[in-house]
Amino acid sequence: MRKTGISRIVFSVVLVYLVSSCSEFRRVQKSDDWKLKYDKAMEYYEKGDYYRSIALFEEVLPLTRGKIEGEKAQFYYAYAHFKDRQYILSAHYFKTFYETYSRSQFAQEAQFMYAYSLYMDSPLYSLDQTNTRDAIDALQAFINRYPESEFEKQANDIINELQVKLETKAYYNAKEYYKIGLLLSAKVAFENFSKDYPDSKYNEELRFLRIEATFKVAQKSIPSKQKERYHEVIELYEKFVDRYPDSKYLNMAEKYYSSALNSLEKNLS
Repeated sequence: MRKTGISRIVFSVVLVYLVSSCSEFRRVQKSDDWKLKYDKAMEYYEKGDYYRSIALFEEVLPLTRGKIEGEKAQFYYAYAHFKDRQYILSAHYFKTFYETYSRSQFAQEAQFMYAYSLYMDSPLYSLDQTNTRDAIDALQAFINRYPESEFEKQANDIINELQVKLETKAYYNAKEYYKIGLLLSAKVAFENFSKDYPDSKYNEELRFLRIEATFKVAQKSIPSKQKERYHEVIELYEKFVDRYPDSKYLNMAEKYYSSALNSLEKNLS
């Protein structure tokens, strides 16, 4: 009974607070005093009430153009969207800010936050990576413009993280071609991966799969194409051995190499 009584008291206090808070917000919304709205928008922002902060900033912005408060309102309006996890909108508003107030003390941070918002909206590697590439471009543009910025290290760290995501995406895409039997497409994808990510940890596996795919393509090719493709298997194997002399794939790679040599000697000499 005592716990029930305490719960009712707490519920009543919370309800009174919510009603009074809502009433205050409505009163401020109806006011013609833009300064009151601006101050309350900042107050709601500091309290983490981003919904009300955004709503009041939207009313304040048209009334404060050309004023110091207008600059700050635009900046915190963008931040309120970011804090509310509306990253596409925050990216838009941060970009609008630094393009409009390019000489502002907040311009550098706004450009970084534009890129950071795109980063926060970057999806899992398995999904479309357009936003990831946009984030990388935006972060690089920021570093180029502000090489001595306090955000420079963070920007570089994020670029490295996003590059790994693109690398992972490319790796699984290449393997998917191979998995579903599109061997020619897989060969191209493996080759492009090695060019795009020469230092990747996945290259050993994909270089071996390129040998395997090339061998299988040669087997299925018409006679006039087989000689060229078996020679390619041999060439790929020799490069693979030079690069990965202790590879766990070496035994299988040697089998394809030997089979390619045998096929050339027996049928295509």
